[in-house]
Amino acid sequence: MKYAFWFILIGSRICFAQQSIVFDSELGKLIGEPISDTFMVPYGMAFLPNGNILVSDRYHGKMYSLNPLTKKRTLIKNLPKVSGQAFGGMMDIVLHPEYQRNGWIYFNYTIKNEDGYTMALDRARIKANIMVDRQKLFEASPRYKDEGHFGSSVVLKDGFIYFSMGDFYELKDSAQSLSNHLGKILRLHDDGRVPKDNPYVGTQGAKPEIWSIGHRNPQGLAFFPGTNQLYEHEHGPKGGDEINLIKPGKNYGWPIICYGIDYDGQPIGQGINEKEGLEQPVYYYLPSIAPCGISFYTGSEFPQWKNNLFIGALALKHLNRVEIANSKVIHEERLFTDQKWRVRSVKTGPDGFLYIGIDKGRIMRIRPSNIRVG
Repeated sequence: MKYAFWFILIGSRICFAQQSIVFDSELGKLIGEPISDTFMVPYGMAFLPNGNILVSDRYHGKMYSLNPLTKKRTLIKNLPKVSGQAFGGMMDIVLHPEYQRNGWIYFNYTIKNEDGYTMALDRARIKANIMVDRQKLFEASPRYKDEGHFGSSVVLKDGFIYFSMGDFYELKDSAQSLSNHLGKILRLHDDGRVPKDNPYVGTQGAKPEIWSIGHRNPQGLAFFPGTNQLYEHEHGPKGGDEINLIKPGKNYGWPIICYGIDYDGQPIGQGINEKEGLEQPVYYYLPSIAPCGISFYTGSEFPQWKNNLFIGALALKHLNRVEIANSKVIHEERLFTDQKWRVRSVKTGPDGFLYIGIDKGRIMRIRPSNIRVG
């Protein structure tokens, strides 16, 4: 790989960044170039019509508007109060599909009171870099005394919002109970109302927002382009990260079945990975890659990657490219393995390039080596 380097001054802090990286892929040589190195944990990214990128910095509980050409970031003001750093903070961001008409953005974040931590989902508008018209649409229950698995991926389609909540780590059995929101994929109308056709509406004792159950820490949701197929990835324990095809009312097994083991080397539950009535993953990872961030590629600059699924890897430190056909993974490529980057987020930009967020601190643009930007 080839490198070039630059220094920038931000306030009184000097930041170091790699200017560009030439790396090999199955497509040949590609270029990775930084457009920012000022974020601690860039968890969510959403591209605005004016060319800027909304970026959530999970660790600091902030949201910024980033100009990818000037590399200037501007703090979004009037955010809700956010609590949590180890697992939580400001999490995912998405624009409403009709954003240019209605101006809505959706985001989730973690909060705390005397009863403990939980995850909330809001929508709001942004005017002159100030958040206005904010509405809280959802708050997961119950709360827990410590930070845990918050899940926190969001996707909108056809007037519905789908979002994930983790099992709070120490409450493994919570994912199997319909009486709470933990370890679930959840579904609402985009204005926060509960859809009448959710699978557990009318079930005594069940939370009506539930779409599917039996999840550990689902940090990625994305629809296969042009379909209603909702794909999810979630963290396993020591091994057993999963890619799942989510269907309403289905049980994805955690912690009854699992392809991993616990961190102390002991089996999870009975140590089984199949059971009648519980869904099998489309794909699973041994050892764990620690998946975070998910996006199907929908641009035109990499036509060979059309509809490929991209997943960040925190533990094995790379970007995963996955080809899916007939709901099965048929090929996988691991990018940036030499860099040892904890890839936190990945999106297709409106320019057709890939954008990735990396812990401690870069946002990188990935482009073919024969195309220049700016």
